Amino acid sequence: MTNVINLNRFRKKQKRAEKEKQAEENRAKHGRSKPEKKQTKFENEKLSRHLDGHKPEDD
Repeated sequence: MTNVINLNRFRKKQKRAEKEKQAEENRAKHGRSKPEKKQTKFENEKLSRHLDGHKPEDD
């Protein structure tokens, strides 16, 4: 004898799995997370300050 399967639960579970797969593809396609963007911005600002500090001053 086989197990009885609730089709509504099965469909919902399948739909969630498909949405998660699509979300993963979108994350890969559209870029970085907010902390990654923030880290890059911080590094660029730090580099800019460093370079500005080493510019010769015109008198």
